Amino acid sequence: MTVALMWEARATGGRGAELLEWARARAAELAPEPLRSELLRAPQDRVLVLTWWEAGYDDELPELPEPDPGLITRPVHRWRFESLGPADG
Repeated sequence: MTVALMWEARATGGRGAELLEWARARAAELAPEPLRSELLRAPQDRVLVLTWWEAGYDDELPELPEPDPGLITRPVHRWRFESLGPADG
């Protein structure tokens, strides 16, 4: 089974680029390495990291930590999904 983990945070005003680089560095440090990872950004200095893993849904997997509280406006949001494959498949 493939499991996708989502990690989403919102930077404090004007610190979106800093949060993006923080998330990029932490994603590169994940061990073991995920099957795939992707980094996204959105308005209001939001950063999203998606990682895909070959694992059971409830398996323990490495996740990005919480950034320094001064870098974010609220606690990180995290979700876990079971991948069902391509939408057009």
